[in-house]
Amino acid sequence: MNSVAHLSILPDVLSVSDSAGPDAFQLEPLNATVLQGSDVTFNATVQGDWQVMTWQVRSLLVVNVPAIGDISSSSQRFTAGFCSRGDTGCVEFTIHNVSREDAGSVVCTMLGEYGSKTAQLSVQESGTVNIIGGNTTVKQDEQVEFQCVMPGWVPAPTVTWALNGQPVDSSLYNTTSMAEGDSFNSSSVLTFQAVRNTTVECRGTVLALMNPKSSSVFLVVVPKPPDWTVLIAVVVSIGGFALLVLLIIGIIFCYKRRKEKEPNYQDEMSRRVRTQSQLSSVTAAGRRQGQVNAGYVKDGQTSVTPSDVTDSGFSRGNGFHYDEMPDVVNSNQAGNVVDGSGFKKHRHLTIV
Repeated sequence: MNSVAHLSILPDVLSVSDSAGPDAFQLEPLNATVLQGSDVTFNATVQGDWQVMTWQVRSLLVVNVPAIGDISSSSQRFTAGFCSRGDTGCVEFTIHNVSREDAGSVVCTMLGEYGSKTAQLSVQESGTVNIIGGNTTVKQDEQVEFQCVMPGWVPAPTVTWALNGQPVDSSLYNTTSMAEGDSFNSSSVLTFQAVRNTTVECRGTVLALMNPKSSSVFLVVVPKPPDWTVLIAVVVSIGGFALLVLLIIGIIFCYKRRKEKEPNYQDEMSRRVRTQSQLSSVTAAGRRQGQVNAGYVKDGQTSVTPSDVTDSGFSRGNGFHYDEMPDVVNSNQAGNVVDGSGFKKHRHLTIV
C-alpha cells in the first residue's frame, strides 16, 4: 500500500528543470521498435548522486526506483533494477510481453536537477504469409503466376520474392496493402517465365522482425513438346517439290515414248507402198486361181447330176426348176432374149 501511495504523489514532485549537464543523464535507446509479445529494455545512466528515478509509459507511472531502498512497480509486466550490483549509476527498465497499447512515449525522470528523458516505443505485429495454390507443374517457357497473401500485419509488411534463394527483381511482382481495422492485409502477385524446376519463396517482414516470415512452394517444369509446325512445313515443301519433279519427269518420259512410237513420213510412205504391193499380189493371184462354181447350170439343162454337186460338198434333194415371170421393163428393148410368151427366164437353185 505504501508503494502505491508513493507512486501516486510523484507527478506532483517531478517538475524540476534540467539544470545538470547534458551528459550527466542519458537514456538509451531513444527509439525502440519491437514485436508485440516480446520484451523491450531501456537503460538510464546517471553521473553523480541521485535519490529517486521514475518510469512512465504513455504518461502512466509504472515503476519507482529509489537510489537506496526497494523498487516498486504497478505491474509484473514492468520491472527495473541496477545494471550491475551495487552500481547506482545505471538503471535498467524492462517492459515484458509488450502490447500495442504500450506504444508511445517512455519517460525516465530524475528527482532533482537532472530532469527527464523521453524515448519512443513502436510496437509492430507480424501476420501470416501463404502462397496460394501450393506446388505447381507447368510446361517449359510457360508464363506462371503466384499469389502470396499476408493478413494481420502492423504496419503493412515489406514483401519480397526469391527463386531458388535468389532475390527477384521488383519489376516481376506487384504488391498491394489494405487496412482492415487496426491491421493491414497485403497481397503480392509474381509473374515470370518457367525455365527449370524452381523453389518459389514469398517473404514478408517488418522492422522489428529479426528474420522475415516466408512461405514457399515448388515449381515443376516439364519439357515443352517439340513444335512440329516448322518440320511439317519443310516436309510438305520438299514433298511438293519432289512430286513436281516426278510429274515433269513422267511427262517427259511419256512424250519421248510417244515420239518413238510415231512413224516419220518416209516410214509411213514405205509402209503404204509395201501394203499396196502386197494387196496387188493377192489380187492377181486370186484372179489367176478361181474356183469351180458347183451350182452353175448351163442354159437348157433341167437337172444336175450328183457328180455336179459332189465337189462342193452338197447333196441334192430336189432338181432344178424354172420360174418364169414377165419382163415388163425389158420386153420391148432390143437385144434382150425372151421366149415367145414374153417372159424372161430366171434360173433358181434350191439345195436341201
